[in-house]
Amino acid sequence: MRILVIYCHPVETSYHACLHEEVLKQLRSAGHEVDDCDLYAEQFNPVLSREERLGYHEVPSNRIPVQGYVDRLLWAEGLVFCFPTWCFGLPAMLKGFFDRVLMPGVAFDLSDPAHVKPSLTHLKHIAAVVTYGRPWWMALYMGDPPRRMITGYLKILNGGRAKFSYMAHYHMNIATPASLKKFKDKVALKMRNFSA
Repeated sequence: MRILVIYCHPVETSYHACLHEEVLKQLRSAGHEVDDCDLYAEQFNPVLSREERLGYHEVPSNRIPVQGYVDRLLWAEGLVFCFPTWCFGLPAMLKGFFDRVLMPGVAFDLSDPAHVKPSLTHLKHIAAVVTYGRPWWMALYMGDPPRRMITGYLKILNGGRAKFSYMAHYHMNIATPASLKKFKDKVALKMRNFSA
């Protein structure tokens, strides 16, 4: 399977960097063709400019500023997001990816505004590897925006055709070596068995 891994963390020595490496290792060892999109390493610009917003609905010229990322997204049959939760939401860099790349003519068809159609229907499996600083119940209390973006919003853009996997390690503030290893092993197993 062709898999686009979208990784978002600025620190190369972080636990999430370790998870990212594990994701890549296991997917590749399972025989998948992997495109590793490290948003920080690639210096992705998350800011939707005034010009981009004014041309947001102009398909297909709206994709010109991010054409390379659009091509990579359309190439993929599977997506794996790997990111921390900050302030109970997506990191700004990743939110900017959603804002700038998941646009009309790419992620959804807005030609009939009364009947918006999903366009990411080619994706067969969408997964996320996510860490939270706080406990699961607090994320739930806050509405768990990262989970809703991955398993809700992307499901709409995909038309519900993909398999979804959401792996979360909660309460990183009190994580132990044992809990970190257990979660890493869980991620490794899921990536080894990643399929449609």
